[in-house]
Amino acid sequence: MKWKIPLFKIYWDDEDIRSVTEVIKRGTYWAAGPEIEEFEKKVAEYVGRRYAVAFNSGTSALHAVLLAYGIGQGDEVIVPSFTFISTANAPLFVGAKPVFAEIEEKTYGMDPEDVKEKITNKTKAIMPIHYGGSPCLHIKDLKEIAQDHGLLLIEDAAESLGARIGSEMVGSFGDAAMFSFCQNKVITTGEGGIIVTDSKEIYEKLKLICSHGRLETAGYFTSSGQVDYITLGYNFRMPTMIAALGLSQMEKIDDVVKMRRERAKYYNSLLQKIGGINLPFETEYLYHVYQMYTIRLDGYDRDKLKEHLARKGIFTKVYFDPVHLTRFYREKFGYKEGTLPMTEEISKKVLTLPMYATLKKGEIDYIVNSIKEFIEGENA
Repeated sequence: MKWKIPLFKIYWDDEDIRSVTEVIKRGTYWAAGPEIEEFEKKVAEYVGRRYAVAFNSGTSALHAVLLAYGIGQGDEVIVPSFTFISTANAPLFVGAKPVFAEIEEKTYGMDPEDVKEKITNKTKAIMPIHYGGSPCLHIKDLKEIAQDHGLLLIEDAAESLGARIGSEMVGSFGDAAMFSFCQNKVITTGEGGIIVTDSKEIYEKLKLICSHGRLETAGYFTSSGQVDYITLGYNFRMPTMIAALGLSQMEKIDDVVKMRRERAKYYNSLLQKIGGINLPFETEYLYHVYQMYTIRLDGYDRDKLKEHLARKGIFTKVYFDPVHLTRFYREKFGYKEGTLPMTEEISKKVLTLPMYATLKKGEIDYIVNSIKEFIEGENA
């Protein structure tokens, strides 16, 4: 279907094209090029961490960081069900078990009180998400819980690069954090991910895991010397062209965030006049970057609104359906409806509206008027 207003558009410019073209035209270092390390340093500096390792996806990055911390068979990792499925799958990749915790209803971050209830002697890590460009409301409480119980805190910040609490950047609270650069993110490389950390030991392990467990005493593609493989690793490397694109995209991140925030503000000014709609939560100390603009409907049928907007040519999407109620998790672990009441209730009410840096006021007017039309029809 050709949408009148898509869910997202990638923000790009001629500098992105030039950056990638330069790598292609030089005819070498399409893998393991210098742009990868430059990109890692730029992201680490932006977030305020000492180290970063780039990966071919955020999912690979989560897989690798759990391996680097030695999480494995018999261990448990506390995760939300209100997330993209890779958050929950990552523990399974390493033989551990994901244990689902509830969320709170403001930023849809993990509920610290429920997290406490889910901790056992098998728990090794807490892995909260920062939803849709918002900081997780209780990330500092979760950090304190992790410290009190001797657990790791690994932030799944896939959607929230640039978000912050006060002056503290999302990704700076945990032992490590993951960001994604998939195509619908604030800045994107098409696919890609990165882990940031302050631990040199974890950084070095991630480097090994990322590239077959190979000890990089010399450049694999530039040296004729022998290399050694000192651990089991994977081919999780980010290609050089992708890193070059990431460098160019990072130059624009503050401008892109500003544009998104301006559009969110305009959305808010219109939607706050309509009853029964909860807007994205933000305060002066919770800085939202609006990777997604998600509303929550109280008193109206979310699915009927979604269908109405589709008929108007407006692409909306549900982020997220509960992971624990997917077929795989039902069959593997026996989860049923009612397991996580808050998660399940919120998941039935949320709807993500179109959001991108170049979204026009007229397009937002059309979306909001279409929502009003639906509500007026329901109230008639």
